[in-house]
Amino acid sequence: MLKTLLLFLITAVAEIVGCYLPYLWLRKAGSAWLLLPAAASLALFAWLLTLHPTASGRVYAAYGGVYVTVAIFWLWWVDAVKPSRWDLLGAALCLAGMAVIMFAPRPA
Repeated sequence: MLKTLLLFLITAVAEIVGCYLPYLWLRKAGSAWLLLPAAASLALFAWLLTLHPTASGRVYAAYGGVYVTVAIFWLWWVDAVKPSRWDLLGAALCLAGMAVIMFAPRPA
């Protein structure tokens, strides 16, 4: 269970970095060189999604809950915008949904 959650966290960070760097380039007058690590980060994101041992649709659905949570913390740590209690509650609900999807007992 911890391995799955850690893999989801790393995957979410790779996706967010891959999207944040082009944002810096387009909106914050960053260097076009930011696109190279952005592309590498998005490629890493796609590869990481293939490492999960369950059906891809289930992985993508559950990953969404972790992504939402990581995005809320990114908002706090990188953008310096403190999340509201509603942001945190929403993230907690998303994590609960991820846990139900990924860790529910299933017939063999």
